[in-house]
Amino acid sequence: MRSYNLFRSNETDGLVCAVPEDRTVPHFVSEPFWVFEGRVDNTRGLPLGFDDKAAAAGVRFNGYYLYSNFRSGEGARLRANLNRS
Repeated sequence: MRSYNLFRSNETDGLVCAVPEDRTVPHFVSEPFWVFEGRVDNTRGLPLGFDDKAAAAGVRFNGYYLYSNFRSGEGARLRANLNRS
């Protein structure tokens, strides 16, 4: 699995944009509407809603992967993991 940087929408929709570390962040992902949420890779569990196969297809066609984070408090867990690294 690739490593992804995760950006969370400030809206209440739970939308997250996963961008591979070796790719450019899309222009629509910008402050104040999006915030850096953390990172996902082989060493950490996948966030609820993240599908590795769908991510690979999304990146192949778009350069990024959009998904909905269904778990409340997921951002806090990702930030805690980010702070440990």
